[in-house]
Amino acid sequence: MYLDSILASHRETAAADTRSLDALVEEAASMPAARGFAEALRTAPGLGVIAEVKRRSPSKGDLNLDLNPVELSSAYAAGGAACCSVLTDEQYFGGSVADLQAVRAAVDIPILRKDFTVAANDVVDARLMGADCVLLIVAALDDVELADFHVLATEVGLDALIEVHDEAEAERAMALSGAKLVGVNQRDLMTFDVDTARAARVAASLPENVVRVAESGITGPADIPALVAASFDAVLVGESLVKHTGPRDGVRALIDAASVGATEESA
Repeated sequence: MYLDSILASHRETAAADTRSLDALVEEAASMPAARGFAEALRTAPGLGVIAEVKRRSPSKGDLNLDLNPVELSSAYAAGGAACCSVLTDEQYFGGSVADLQAVRAAVDIPILRKDFTVAANDVVDARLMGADCVLLIVAALDDVELADFHVLATEVGLDALIEVHDEAEAERAMALSGAKLVGVNQRDLMTFDVDTARAARVAASLPENVVRVAESGITGPADIPALVAASFDAVLVGESLVKHTGPRDGVRALIDAASVGATEESA
């Protein structure tokens, strides 16, 4: 199973990390303020698009190994993306810290470090490498880890995208004090199969005061109206954008499709 293998690898790496958490937190305290990731999505005109820099995936293989993260993220920002997501997992997704740092230097929009957070040091590392938001996958963490990492993220100035896959995980996410940003992943991380009805189904269990993000399985503008109807505030899109011949236009088309969807819903 994909998730089990990936987590085992990351936990092995984390177990070998002997760096002092206190020292990392102290280093993070000296950094400039992070850019508000959740706020950028909340205040985006229309649909907030989180456009992803993603070279490959375990299920689809190579997507765009030779992408230029500076050019790609700049195109995303020019197209109106509210935020950017950057894969830093090397073994399974071909990403790197260097990709995130290159994007950080290239664009002004907030950045999500997209990786498998399994240890406290991972949380602070996201801040130190220049991210504004860290990913916490409910399926990958127990309740104590989830709560501790969420508190730590806030302490070092990061937003946390809490990723869920079903109603039970959504309930665990909502038990976190101060949780304000929840992503519903339509991809089953055990099989990597996509269920396009999952986002709308799980969104119904989320309170209105959280920023809702639909993730995975979004192949283009045609998928957007249903997500708008399900009251999602944002979408995280990777594969279809990194393979798009015009990523700037790809982002703009998603935003425009949300406007059409909203008009149809109110008609």
